[in-house]
Amino acid sequence: MLRVGLTGGIGSGKSAVATRLAERGAVIVDADRIAREVVAPGTEGLAAIVAAFSDRVLTADGALDRAALGALVFADTTARRRLEEITHPLVRARSAELFAAAPADAVVVNDVPLLVEVGLAPTYHLVVVVRTAVATRLERLTRTRGMSRAEAERRIAAQADDARRRAAADVVLDNDGGLDELHAAVDALWSARLVPYERNVREQRVAPGPVVPTEPDPTWPQQYARLAARIRHALAPDDLRIDHVGSTAVPGLAGRDVIDVQVTVSSLAEADGPLAGRLADAGFPRVPGVRGDRPRWAGRDAGPGGGGDEGWEQRLHGSADPGRPVAVHLRVAGSAGWRHALLMRDHLRADPDRRAAYLVVKRELAAAAPDGGGSGTADDPWFAEEYLRAQDWAAQTGWRP
Repeated sequence: MLRVGLTGGIGSGKSAVATRLAERGAVIVDADRIAREVVAPGTEGLAAIVAAFSDRVLTADGALDRAALGALVFADTTARRRLEEITHPLVRARSAELFAAAPADAVVVNDVPLLVEVGLAPTYHLVVVVRTAVATRLERLTRTRGMSRAEAERRIAAQADDARRRAAADVVLDNDGGLDELHAAVDALWSARLVPYERNVREQRVAPGPVVPTEPDPTWPQQYARLAARIRHALAPDDLRIDHVGSTAVPGLAGRDVIDVQVTVSSLAEADGPLAGRLADAGFPRVPGVRGDRPRWAGRDAGPGGGGDEGWEQRLHGSADPGRPVAVHLRVAGSAGWRHALLMRDHLRADPDRRAAYLVVKRELAAAAPDGGGSGTADDPWFAEEYLRAQDWAAQTGWRP
């Protein structure tokens, strides 16, 4: 199934997004609803809360007085954390049960207000954040929920801010307009991304489509950080080295809009083992038929790993997500291809002049490509010569991968 995390600040309209996704066919796992279930009368959750905060958080009939509890925890960080220690494990356990009960071809949307705060983002195939201006959220909370402005401000301040949520978001839905605009954005997300993403994950297929050259995107490092966290979670408990490589890893360098991720393995047998299935389940299926990189010898030994083709072997995984092309390269530590990826990245990061020359040549080759989509770097001798310059730089600076 496709696991989608949905979050947004209090008053952002997250529930409206969840409702619309349910109408489209998503299975909704609502953390707020579960949070109420696990503290219902007679539950171990309610008993633990009373033990921590006394019976002053109970109503006359023995149910949880949410207003009284809220007044305690939202004004006291220590108390709020104590409450989270009680409720969060219970909510996670019940959520896991609901995920397990969903159909194998479902798009399961986990509606979690504190998704970012508790570090759940890497556990999903995709994270959707609903963003609404604070002024709009304050107005909604005072008008529709009867909060005082001071209470609404406290509730908003107790959650992650917009910048932190945006850093965790694969998709941001702006909700400063009307409901029709929000519904149109949700419908487009559902049909263009979520439905094909689920099918690609289920069939372990890389999302089709051309990848064209583009100008530098300052968010590429942030996008890589999200992908790396997802990959690291998928590969756990193995603690493998993960690096951002390729053009998108070099600030200011234009290139194909593909996030290149290098995972260091001890052997190709390791890459062909359970790691391959775990990556596919996380949304990064194997690209069939790719066994290695194109060697860049340029008349000199390529470094540790040797100059033979065996030093350039790899296993390549792509992205099942039609909205984010990714290339996950599994390369053996110390091999020629592994070293090349790290050396070229660090050389270009360190030398602005070489970076500028690299960019000029790539743009010339892209412009000359018949379809406008190729870079020609595998065959052009300039890039082999640049690798020689990078090796000289490594020797002069004492660079180590």
